[in-house]
Amino acid sequence: MQFLVDLAGNNERSWFQARKDKYETLLKEPLEALCVALALRFEAAGLPLRADPKKSPFRIYRDVRFSKNKSPYKTNLGADFPYVDQSAPPSDEGPHSAGGGYIHISPEGSFVGGGMWHPEPARLAAFRELVDKQPARVLKAIENPGFVARFKTLSSDGESLKRVPTGYSPDHPHADLLKMKNVVFGRELRDDEVFSPRLPDILVDDFAAAMPVYALLASLPSG
Repeated sequence: MQFLVDLAGNNERSWFQARKDKYETLLKEPLEALCVALALRFEAAGLPLRADPKKSPFRIYRDVRFSKNKSPYKTNLGADFPYVDQSAPPSDEGPHSAGGGYIHISPEGSFVGGGMWHPEPARLAAFRELVDKQPARVLKAIENPGFVARFKTLSSDGESLKRVPTGYSPDHPHADLLKMKNVVFGRELRDDEVFSPRLPDILVDDFAAAMPVYALLASLPSG
């Protein structure tokens, strides 16, 4: 955590390159080890999530091509764990569009969750159609006691339409779900959880509780 704090105050290539070995020892390698531990636990628990020490972690390098913020490095750690639909051909599609898991570790706050972040239009349209035509199926997933106990409910993370999308009744009983641009959820990870040797088990418990929602989102067609 202190390395990330220091990086936020010295976000430039010369500072980072001089300390890259510390980044790899303190952050990169432990995150990869966490992914290995999660892969073993996913398999043991029968959870259809994929953890890969090479593919799951996000790079520390920011894509600054289209950003006003030209700081070259992220000041957080992140990793995603795609939901693997056993009935479909293998896919490299990430959880932000297909409904897998995500962890975020940062001095400003850490969390675990997942869902569809900026999903492609076809998948978002499919979610809205499901809300409209099969609301009981959606509610069964998002009102599952295990999910509610940890994550409360779905969120649009501050990005919602002001009005119900065209084609749906303005007074639709599930208007809040229809107006979502993102379909995500999460809970805060306390520092004592982030620094705990039980972190892999804590995350597996969270991911297991969210499995009905992961499965629902992963079932949505993308085209």
